[in-house]
Amino acid sequence: MPEIAIVYHSGYGHTKRVAESIALGAGPDTKLIPIDAEGNLPDGGWDSLTAADAIIFGAPTYMGNVSWQFKKFAEASSKLWFTQAWKDKVFGGFTNSASFNGDKQVSLITLQTLASQHGGIWVSLGILPSNKKSSTRADMNNLGGSVGLLVQSPSDASVDEIPQGDLDTGVSYGRRIAEIAGKLRG
Repeated sequence: MPEIAIVYHSGYGHTKRVAESIALGAGPDTKLIPIDAEGNLPDGGWDSLTAADAIIFGAPTYMGNVSWQFKKFAEASSKLWFTQAWKDKVFGGFTNSASFNGDKQVSLITLQTLASQHGGIWVSLGILPSNKKSSTRADMNNLGGSVGLLVQSPSDASVDEIPQGDLDTGVSYGRRIAEIAGKLRG
């Protein structure tokens, strides 16, 4: 079983809930590494990321891009970039915002670019969109993502009100990343 780490910033708990759904699919030993309100990792966080076979980035979309806390983490990862410590690792990413669109694609491209700068191998969502008249928010990939996981949680919704389709898509994405990381690990 590949080692998987999910590093994420969650301002209000919604992104954390999505990280947990991805971890359900990725496997019971998946490490959740929260970025705190100051943009820092917990003790041992950097070591866990370096030891992982796959790293999944997660951040809310605020004002058309990832949170500043995630940006701080991304910039701090340049120390590992110099040594190519994450080269050839498997990567994936997800974002959450209150709007259906909210420029979430920009956040996913930011996450994908960070993975590419580290020499990583990006895993797309791999799920067709639910885009028929009969589709509902309970359907998987109802926001139509392809680069990574898109999640929408209304600004006045609790973490328990994230649409089930988005959470189910997260479980599926975690499983996909784990399967690909396992194949590449050999």
